[in-house]
Amino acid sequence: MTNASHYPLVLGPIIASMIVPKVLINGGVGLNIIFADTLKKIGLDFTSLLTPTDVPFYGIVPSKAAMPLEQIMLPVTFGTPNNFRTEFIKFEVVDFESSYHAIFGRPALDKFMVIPHYPYLLLKMLGPNGVLSF
Repeated sequence: MTNASHYPLVLGPIIASMIVPKVLINGGVGLNIIFADTLKKIGLDFTSLLTPTDVPFYGIVPSKAAMPLEQIMLPVTFGTPNNFRTEFIKFEVVDFESSYHAIFGRPALDKFMVIPHYPYLLLKMLGPNGVLSF
């Protein structure tokens, strides 16, 4: 494969007990984003889990601040029933159109203590029964 590092690292973890197939892994951003449409597709009542936020972020809309709707803390699981890892990740809930369901930035990668390898489109982390590779 030529120019392998030009392809996005996209995985399908389990977020709040549902497989979410298009999650972009981007270690260059400082926040985790989940889209409002994704929360609707998950189908659970998350209204009690949402917390208000008034902190804008930049880089989504050129030269303008973007405001997340709210924040939410959700369980995220990588792995198989025999070897898995679950962490609670804080997401900024945004109401943008995207081809992805969520974006994991440095906070999620740090929480899982993962090693992303973008040229090989591979992510590695420790699980209770050895190394998990995706």
